[in-house]
Amino acid sequence: MYLAPFKLKELPFRLSPDPEFLYLSKQHARAKAYMESTIWFTDGFVVITGEIGSGKTTLIESFLKEVPADVVVAQINQTQMSANDFLQTVLVQFGFSPFKMRKGELISTLNGFLIEQYAAGRKVLLIVDEAQNLSMRVLEEIRMLSGVETTKEKVLRIILAGQPELNNKLDAPELEQLTQRVRLRFHLQTLSEAETHSYIQHRLEVAGAGDRELFTPDTYADIFRYSGGVPRLINTLCDTAMMSAFTSDRGVVTREDIASAVQELQWAEYSARPHRHSADTMVLPAAGAVQPGAPAAAPRTSLGHLLVATDGRTVREVPLRPGRLIVGRTPDNDVQIDSRFISRHHCQVITTDHSCVIEDLNSTNGIYVKSNRVRRHYLNDGDVVLVGKHELIYVDERAARTKNSSFTDTVPGTGTAAADAEQADEDADAPEGGARAPSPG
Repeated sequence: MYLAPFKLKELPFRLSPDPEFLYLSKQHARAKAYMESTIWFTDGFVVITGEIGSGKTTLIESFLKEVPADVVVAQINQTQMSANDFLQTVLVQFGFSPFKMRKGELISTLNGFLIEQYAAGRKVLLIVDEAQNLSMRVLEEIRMLSGVETTKEKVLRIILAGQPELNNKLDAPELEQLTQRVRLRFHLQTLSEAETHSYIQHRLEVAGAGDRELFTPDTYADIFRYSGGVPRLINTLCDTAMMSAFTSDRGVVTREDIASAVQELQWAEYSARPHRHSADTMVLPAAGAVQPGAPAAAPRTSLGHLLVATDGRTVREVPLRPGRLIVGRTPDNDVQIDSRFISRHHCQVITTDHSCVIEDLNSTNGIYVKSNRVRRHYLNDGDVVLVGKHELIYVDERAARTKNSSFTDTVPGTGTAAADAEQADEDADAPEGGARAPSPG
C-alpha cells in the first residue's frame, strides 16, 4: 500500500466509521451536541438524519466513545425486523437471553430492567441506527418504551438515526403520538467545498501527515465536484487517487491522479448523478475509458458473479461489473451479510476488465483463502473466500482470458510466473497460520 511512500502511520480514507478520524464540521458538532443532550434530558427523542455516507454512524461511534460510565447503552444497527425481534434484540444488548419469552414477558422484563437501572443511579440509552427501515409497529413499540417512567422522570433515553426517509415515516399520521415526543430533529447536510478541504486535511493529519501537503491545492475543487461533499465519497475518491499517485511514483496527489481515480471509479460529476440509491453512491458500474465529467455509461453485462454461501447453500448471487463492491454487516454496504462475525465494512471486491481483486478493510476476523489469512487476493474462477462464517465464491464469466497480459493487475494463475510470484508475496503479507474461529465483528 501507499503508507510508507507517503510516510503515514495508517490509511487516512478507510470506509470504516473510526471515531478517531471524525471531522467535526459545524453541523456535525451540532448533531453530536444534540446526542449528548440525551444524557441530561429525558423529555423526548432525538432524531438525526442524513444522506447515505454523510457520517451518521461515525458520529454515533464518536459519541459512544465518550459516554459516561454510568450510562447503559443498547445500540441497534439491524432494523429490518418484527416488533418481537426488536424487543429481544434490545434485551440481548442489556445482557438477557430472551428468546423463549413471549411478548408480554419481553415488555415486563425490559420495563423492570429500566426501573432497576434508574434505582441504581444509572441512565439507559437506546440508539437505533438505520432507523428508516423500522416498521410502523416497531416504531410504536419504541414509543411505548419511551413512556416508562418513575414519579419524577422518564427512564429511557432514545436516539434515532437514519436516512431522510425516516422523517417522512415519522410524519405519518399514525405516528403522531411518537412525533410529539421528538424533542430535537436535525438533518446532516453534505460538506461545503471549504469543509471538504478541511475534512481531507484533518484525516491526513490524524493518519500521520502532520502539516505536510499531500494533495496539491488545485485538487480540492475536483474532489468536491465529484464527491458532492459526501464524506464516504470523499474517502473513496481520495483513497483511489492516493493509490494512483503511489503507482506513478509521486509523493503528492495531483489533478492527474484525481482524473485517473474518477476514470477508474467511472464517476460522473456529483450533480449529474442520482443520489437516492446506495448502489449509485458507492459504485457507478460503467465500462470503458471515459473522460472525467463525461456522463456515466450504461451498466454492462456482468464479468462474473459472487455467490454468498453459508452452511453449504447459496443465499445470494451478486453480479460483478467494473467498479467497487463493499461487503459488510450494516445496511449501507453493497452486499450486506447480517452476522456478528462480519465487521461493519469487512472487505471490498474491485472488478476491472482484466481482473477481480478482494481486499480486507481492516476487519476483525479477516478474509481467508485456502485457510490462509490474506490482505489482498486476485480472484481466479472458483476461488472460495471465507468471510466470518460465510463463503464468497467467485465465478468468472469472461469469454477468454489473456495469459500474457501487460496489465499490472494480471490475474495469478492465468498470467505470467512473475505475476504469480507477486500474488504469493501479497498473500504472505498476512499473519501466519490457517483459518481460525471468527470472533464477533
